[in-house]
Amino acid sequence: MTKKISLTAVAAGLAMAGLLFACARTEPSATKETSSASAPSPSWSLNDVDGRPVTSEQFRGKVVILDFWATWCPPCRQEIPGFVALQKEYGERGLVVIGVSLDQKGPPVVKAFMEQFGMNYPVVMGDQAMIDAFGGIEGIPTTFIINRQGHIMAKHVGYADQQTFEAAIKPLL
Repeated sequence: MTKKISLTAVAAGLAMAGLLFACARTEPSATKETSSASAPSPSWSLNDVDGRPVTSEQFRGKVVILDFWATWCPPCRQEIPGFVALQKEYGERGLVVIGVSLDQKGPPVVKAFMEQFGMNYPVVMGDQAMIDAFGGIEGIPTTFIINRQGHIMAKHVGYADQQTFEAAIKPLL
């Protein structure tokens, strides 16, 4: 049984060396992919790093890569250039990458990180309601692939390379 954990537990627990399941290993074999049998994606509303509201409704009809991550997580950081490339290559075809930051130090830290890494996609500040809505988070990064109809098609826990995500989104575009 998967244990649901809180946003505080994600930040505190993953920072501890003994619990770095998804955040310590960066090779593709660390990825745990599960199919969600086309489960409906939960609706959500969060603020971006500038405090503006962002909702799931804004992305209706798009293919979405929804990535739960943090600035301090090495495999999360390793995935970001791939997300930037995918957004650049497939954005005009209907792809939207959305980062859900689980950083506890707040938007200024995340905004500076986004600028440093050239992130070309929206990032929202995650909260406990968002974590709960998606069934809890086992570790970060955790990434959901959502089709144009708003159904979760895949879930990746741990690092996955750009080619893995590209293979998942191409049939949906």
